[in-house]
Order: sequence, then C-alpha cells, then structure tokens
Amino acid sequence: MDNELFSLSGKTALVTGGNRGIGLAVAKGLARHGANIAIIARNESQLQAAKEQIQECSGKKVWTFSFDLENIKGIEGLFENIISETKEIDILVNCAGTTTRAPAEDVELEMWNQVMQVNLTAAFVISQSFCRHRKEMSEAGKIINIGSLMCHGARPTTTAYAASKGGLLMVTKSLAVEWAKYNINVNAIGPGFIATNLTAPLQADEDFNRWVLSRTPFERWGQPEDIVGAAVFLASSASDFVTGQILYVDGGWVAAL
Repeated sequence: MDNELFSLSGKTALVTGGNRGIGLAVAKGLARHGANIAIIARNESQLQAAKEQIQECSGKKVWTFSFDLENIKGIEGLFENIISETKEIDILVNCAGTTTRAPAEDVELEMWNQVMQVNLTAAFVISQSFCRHRKEMSEAGKIINIGSLMCHGARPTTTAYAASKGGLLMVTKSLAVEWAKYNINVNAIGPGFIATNLTAPLQADEDFNRWVLSRTPFERWGQPEDIVGAAVFLASSASDFVTGQILYVDGGWVAAL
C-alpha cells in the first residue's frame, strides 16, 4: 500500500477538545502520521499534559489554546490568533462536546443552550473561520466533525445531545455540498459507545454497561484510539473524493438489529 496516501506530513491540524478522550487520541494519531497539531480546550493543565503526550509520541510541533467554546463571539478572534502562531491550518477536527442527561420534560433551557452552543454552534462558527482561511490560502482543506450514534437514532434522556449531534450531521452534509467548490472536504465520524470521562457514569451503571455490551456486536466498549484510523483517512488525500459522509466507528452498533 502507498503510505503516502495516508501521510499528513507538512500539514497542520486543529483539534477542538484535543486535551483528552477522543480528541487527544485523534490529535496523537494525526501527529504520528506527520501533522503538526494545535489544540483548543478550557483546562490549561490538561492542555499542557496533552501537549507533552503528543510531542512525546510524535516529535511534532504542538500549539495549545485555552478557550471556552461557549464564547461563540470570541471564536473568530481565537482563530485569527491560531493562524498568527501556526501560519496555516489544513485540517479542522471539531471534537469538543458536552452533554446533559435528564428526561426531556426536565431539561432546563440553560443546559439545552449550552449543549447546542458547544456541540453545534461552535463547530459551525469555527468551520466558517476555517473556510475563509482556506479560501484566502487558495488551498484545499479537510473538516472532520465528531458526531455520535445520536446522528442515527436516540435513546431516553439524551434529547439535547441528540438534537445537537443530529444538527451537526446536517451541517456536515450542507457544508460538504456548499464548500466542495473550494476543495474543502467535510465529513463526520460517528463513534459508538467509547470509554471516556464523558461516558464514565454510563460505564459505572451495571445495567447500562450490560446493555451496551449486549447491543454491540464486538461486545465491548470502544476506546478513543479506535477513532484514529477513520480520522487519518478523512484527514488525508486517501479521502479526496469523499465528502458529506458519516463513518460510524461503533463496533457494529448501527448495523445490528
């Protein structure tokens, strides 16, 4: 196989939520395939720890930016600061996310808005900045949105999260259609149940854990590293004719009845 097809040498990837979980695993995977990495997250100490891990496993350049993506109006300025330091962003991975779990009738509007802002609106706004940047550079680009099984279906107590991820899938399709003329590929990854801090309460619930294992053909929770292969594919020239798609990395969940 031609390894150059999946090489990211000379590229720079920006990963939101790149300080832990899926975001960190993806950042490390892209770096090991040759990309320099910029990561955005709120927690400064976690950012520095992530930077050290990425550099240790890859030897690539890493920039960190402490920022709360709920601050929608500040995203454009943030992106300008990122470009001033990195000079160029070739790949954008929208991985930052949050959730709330409650019966739909009990979800408070404040929490609904927070989930929408972080999971959906922030991803759209930073994608806008990325598109303008690539247009200015007159070069192609890749956007990878981290979706969810909730792009495909729903379950109780996940109304806000499911709505945000369903919206993210349609943003993915819409931007793919609109930005193909700029040679920007826009795709999504739909992780199954992945063992992260975000899903720790679910893993600790014996009944829910048993249900996940019984419902997943591979009979295990996914690990953040399981997402890396799909991310490298969608970030590399191997996917140059792929856009507007979601690739489920779910252990067979969506395929199973």
